[in-house]
Amino acid sequence: MGKTTVIALTGKGGVGKTSLSAAIVRLLMEEKKDAKILAIDADPAIGLSVALGVDVRETLDEIRLRVAKDVTGKLKATEDILAEAKYHMFDAMVEMDGFSFLAIGRPESAGCYCAINTYLKQVIADLVEAFDVIVIDGEAGIEQINRRVMEKVTHLICVSDQSRKGLQIVETIRDVADTLVLYDRIGLVVNRAPLPDKVGGEDGKLAGIPLVAVIGQDNAMTENDIEGKSVFELPADAGILQGARQALVNMGIL
Repeated sequence: MGKTTVIALTGKGGVGKTSLSAAIVRLLMEEKKDAKILAIDADPAIGLSVALGVDVRETLDEIRLRVAKDVTGKLKATEDILAEAKYHMFDAMVEMDGFSFLAIGRPESAGCYCAINTYLKQVIADLVEAFDVIVIDGEAGIEQINRRVMEKVTHLICVSDQSRKGLQIVETIRDVADTLVLYDRIGLVVNRAPLPDKVGGEDGKLAGIPLVAVIGQDNAMTENDIEGKSVFELPADAGILQGARQALVNMGIL
């Protein structure tokens, strides 16, 4: 097996990162049938599990909290927590038909100094060699990138809507990522664009990031979300799937 492809999606909240992450997982399953694929839900809301039809039994953070205290109730050293939690890590991994799934869970609770972001970074480092492709649905904003959680990313996909605020946020994310994240390629997806024909940039870039896909309003995806259906129930010609494919092709993944 060659170098693992690590795809991380980031951007402001409410722009459809989770839907796009799920679409990417589906396309990778269809196009890379022999690949070992891991989907990581790094958003505390755990929306990716619904989008992929996964029943989450336990999150990594719940495991971390469970092993954080010894039998006397005292907090263990951070290294001990990580070592024991790593042992139990596969308890949280859900094996689906065609991919594996891992949910990170909520941020750290007060009084526990083993930060969830440090933990996530260690988990990604440990898992990277066991899979061909890893897709990470990151939380909104730049918190995880700023703490160097996504240090091993090969492809960083910034997701924005068509608003100036959304584009300003991904520009800030790019600035932080350029300093802290060791990515090979970066791309921008403009999602849920009410005026897709009006999206454009100089030299194929927008907010200083190569524009790899523009996705208009997708009624099929909206209906899917309302009905709580998974991405696998979308028709093959759904806009989110077409846009995700375009992004993967333009970033050299497909």
